[in-house]
Amino acid sequence: MKKFNFAIVGATGLVGREMLRVLSEFDFNIDNLRLFATENSAGTKLKFADKTFTVETVTKGCFADIDIALFSAGSKASKKIAPIAAKEGAIVIDNSNAFRMDNLVPLVIPEINPKDLHNIPKKIIANPNCSTIQMLMALFPIYKNFGIKKIIVSTYQAVSGTGKKAVEELINQTKDILENKEPTVDVYPHQIAFNALPHIDVFEDNGFTVEEMKMLRETRKILHNTDISVNATAVRIPVFYGHSESIWFEIEKFANISDIIESLKSFKPILIKDNPAQNIYPLAIDSVKTDMVSVGRIRADLDNPKAFNMWVVGNNIRKGAALNAVQIADYLIRNNLV
Repeated sequence: MKKFNFAIVGATGLVGREMLRVLSEFDFNIDNLRLFATENSAGTKLKFADKTFTVETVTKGCFADIDIALFSAGSKASKKIAPIAAKEGAIVIDNSNAFRMDNLVPLVIPEINPKDLHNIPKKIIANPNCSTIQMLMALFPIYKNFGIKKIIVSTYQAVSGTGKKAVEELINQTKDILENKEPTVDVYPHQIAFNALPHIDVFEDNGFTVEEMKMLRETRKILHNTDISVNATAVRIPVFYGHSESIWFEIEKFANISDIIESLKSFKPILIKDNPAQNIYPLAIDSVKTDMVSVGRIRADLDNPKAFNMWVVGNNIRKGAALNAVQIADYLIRNNLV
């Protein structure tokens, strides 16, 4: 059996550490593993498969013997380092926004558009935004069966999507407020504890944030459909893990509510939790226990016979980032693309 050499760039961050955990859950025949991070994190010890690895800094030639490099280092670092890693021989799977809209870089959710992995001219593959991943996972079986014309989505996103410092800030602010102290605001423009911020990433000239526009642009690229309409509002809420989304969508072909539910049931990565009378619906706190995307509150629009609503929850660190990246690596290996 062929052996593979892996690297993780940004190994000490929330997603980087999760990539390490997810890697251990797959049966890859890993010959060598190298972990990279900034100078501040160099020397950190991390465990993988009962072995302890020392985190290094990126140096010239360090990717020469690497087959697959998982990047979770942020856009700035990815733009600088990923092309070097690819030139030195690695296939890069990047979790940042650096290459997602590059026409020569496939943007992939393995359950939806794996065939795009058969053409990797720059040897770089982009992981979609976490909110886009869970939205399209829920909508894809419906899109495949009935087509979708328009999507209106509101996201309620956990602070872990911003990183370790945001998680720490929520903890610290909550403690301060409960102790009647003035909370320190650093990561976000306003206090996040006991609050909701309709502001994720910077605002574009059209009044939408970059996060909201990602959901439109990435959806069109992943589905290879420039006509589909996506209108998003992205909100940060004081939850540690698990993004929630309220999704309204209009289909092209007629279907009733039972057809929509049957389509969702046919898609294995979907977990349906839909019995509101018994208080059963997807919860953010439950997303840490599953890699499946949970769907509930499925209902027909009151006025439009081709429109429906649903509530969708997913693990933003796992399927929204680390797991999706490792699934891409798994597809490459199983299809002899590396």
